[in-house]
Amino acid sequence: MSERFQILVKDVMTKPVTIAKSAFVSEALAKMLDQGVDPLIVTNNGTVIGTTSRAAIAETLGSKKTQALKATSIHVANTVEENFTSAYPDQSIDVLVPLLQHYKLVVVLDAEHRLIGQATAGDLLKVLRPAGPLTDVMEPVNSIQVEERAVHLRRRMLDGKIDRFIVEEGDQVIGIVTETDVAKALHAFKDMVEDTRQEYRIRNLLVRDIMSAPLITMDADTDVSNVIDLMLKKGISSVPIVENGKIAGVVTRNTLVQAL
Repeated sequence: MSERFQILVKDVMTKPVTIAKSAFVSEALAKMLDQGVDPLIVTNNGTVIGTTSRAAIAETLGSKKTQALKATSIHVANTVEENFTSAYPDQSIDVLVPLLQHYKLVVVLDAEHRLIGQATAGDLLKVLRPAGPLTDVMEPVNSIQVEERAVHLRRRMLDGKIDRFIVEEGDQVIGIVTETDVAKALHAFKDMVEDTRQEYRIRNLLVRDIMSAPLITMDADTDVSNVIDLMLKKGISSVPIVENGKIAGVVTRNTLVQAL
């Protein structure tokens, strides 16, 4: 039996990070950022009912239905994604590969279906890594101009199901903006800006105001394992790849898992 098949789910799973459905989204987002996790497992009276993600929180905070509400008064129940998947601790690690190719998180349950752990792409990539060059695990670059309005950015994210954009100023790459940046910005505005001014201020928020910089990149000839090590060390979900002085693509935790 190969070494790969001897590794079990319990060998890579981590302690579950949960949030009650009755908690507020402000608490959920703070826990995600503090512990570097996304998504969170949502529970109701100790039972898993789904997950909530930074993207789901950003969508809820930006919705017209919650326009007059502060983040400290919107419940996690409004952001729950009920479609989740699970595995058991004594199963081979190979069961995680197809699951994590479709879900950001796998809930780990014991024989009595009680929550005992979780597994993410990061957990899997600590022990399983795709072979081949970086060009085999890259996805195309999506870019946006620094002076674009954040509401347009959010619409492009929702319509295209895109979770990150490289930020450009003219032809120069200056940063990156992700669903996390959007969630943080909307959360801050809802708690800091008066209700009557929120829509106006949010509509005038620019990508420049919420992006992350400087951009962390790696060269196209870098070994895949070195890119994974950087992601895990920095707690980031993607790394743009530079080839011949230009961004050639982006390696993400998802593209790496897809290549396993």
